[in-house]
Amino acid sequence: MTSYSGLFNGLGLREWCNAGATEAPESMADLLAKVGTPKGSDATFPFPSLDNLHEACHAVPRTRDVTAGLERLFLNVKDPIKVVLDPLTQPLSWMLQNAISGVQALPWWLSFLVLLAIVQIATRRTRVTIFVCLALSTLAFFDHFDFAMQTLAIIIVCTAICVVLGVPIGILMSRSNRVERSILPLLDLLQTLPSFVYLIPLIFLFSVTEPKLYGIAIVLYAIVPIVRLTNLGIRLVDRDIVEAAEAYGMTTWQKLMRVELPLALPNIMAGLNQTIMMSLSMVVIASLVSAPGLGTLVLRGINKLELGVGLVAGLGIVLLAIVLDRVSKASLERISLHKLTEGRS
Repeated sequence: MTSYSGLFNGLGLREWCNAGATEAPESMADLLAKVGTPKGSDATFPFPSLDNLHEACHAVPRTRDVTAGLERLFLNVKDPIKVVLDPLTQPLSWMLQNAISGVQALPWWLSFLVLLAIVQIATRRTRVTIFVCLALSTLAFFDHFDFAMQTLAIIIVCTAICVVLGVPIGILMSRSNRVERSILPLLDLLQTLPSFVYLIPLIFLFSVTEPKLYGIAIVLYAIVPIVRLTNLGIRLVDRDIVEAAEAYGMTTWQKLMRVELPLALPNIMAGLNQTIMMSLSMVVIASLVSAPGLGTLVLRGINKLELGVGLVAGLGIVLLAIVLDRVSKASLERISLHKLTEGRS
């Protein structure tokens, strides 16, 4: 590390570097150097990483010092954050608990009838309803119906929250370019962040037994499509139609409710479809933090190397995903056709 030592000496920082010397445990690079293992392709001038600079100047923190500092910072602010978040997120725990308890309390035949009635009303397609009936029967045949209903209950609650929060945010973004520019980086972060990473800070903040832990993770992961497509749908509304509504004396609220949202509804429904599918994918991952449902069977198959259990549960998740996708797309097509018919009339 002669080259970097000379750099700090040349800058007159040697006294500062020596003041930062500690008796910390040796790094992996130091241990490798002792046994004669080369530390890189160029031992005389390696990349100036934190660990390499620390060897020349002990005042420079190592990578593990930075990560440990971040952990200490998070632990220091944990309690103040919990004081604010606990009362705000507790209703989410109650909703998830009540939804899961509710679907478990219903007899299987009543659950079948309720779900099939909802599907028929939403899609008005008998073939889709028959397909959903066959899918539910298959899940029940393999004793996975209760697990599927738990997964479905979580998806319904989290998707509803995504709609309640996401649509107003999308409307605000469509109203102001400045708001859009400020929110888009956050949406990009949420969309690109690996799904497992959502669980890391939440595990520190909440107990693993609290439903809001996985509920918050699912909402954060799945809310992006509904926000983006609500914003896009309203921005794509023909300006001539909006100007005509203004000419008729409509207020801003009337334009939104009677003109912009109805015309943007196909895009919003497409965002809802994506939100539902992303909620399902996150529910499976959230089984790592005690989320009930089909994901627990997949996790059991991985932990105990029970190949059959994992495969059957995985096929059940695929079947449930197909059901949700078909129903949401059929509903979207029906709404779009209805709007087209209204426009022609």
